[in-house]
Amino acid sequence: MVKHHIKAQLSSLAEGALQERFNYELAKVAANCMDVNTDSKKKRKITINISVTTDDLRQDIYLDFETKSTLAPRENVGTRVLIDQSGDEIYANELLSNQRGQMFFDPKDATLKDDKGTPVEEIESIQSEETKQNDTSKIHSFKKQANS
Repeated sequence: MVKHHIKAQLSSLAEGALQERFNYELAKVAANCMDVNTDSKKKRKITINISVTTDDLRQDIYLDFETKSTLAPRENVGTRVLIDQSGDEIYANELLSNQRGQMFFDPKDATLKDDKGTPVEEIESIQSEETKQNDTSKIHSFKKQANS
């Protein structure tokens, strides 16, 4: 049986470069583990590949190493988008309430909003302005009829 006298520590190979690369990949894996948008049960991996070649005289060997990590993917996120068409125009807005046409209280700015996120005060202001314009046009129309 051949005795082996190997004095090569992985942490000191290439002046610590392999250890440094492992630490780099471990930091990426640790950050991925802390990401709440990933599945905590999925396995992550750190792979170290060491390729060994020799010279023609078989007096030296060359080690080439590569490190890589396999991370857990971020979980899918979905939403519901309302679509509508008026003539040639198409509209799309994210549904922010639970139901089409339902208003909701937005805790971010403490306002009541429609299902698309438009504040109710803004909607009422627009409707009030449209009502005033309609009333004004009715008055003008009535005056024209009276003057004729």
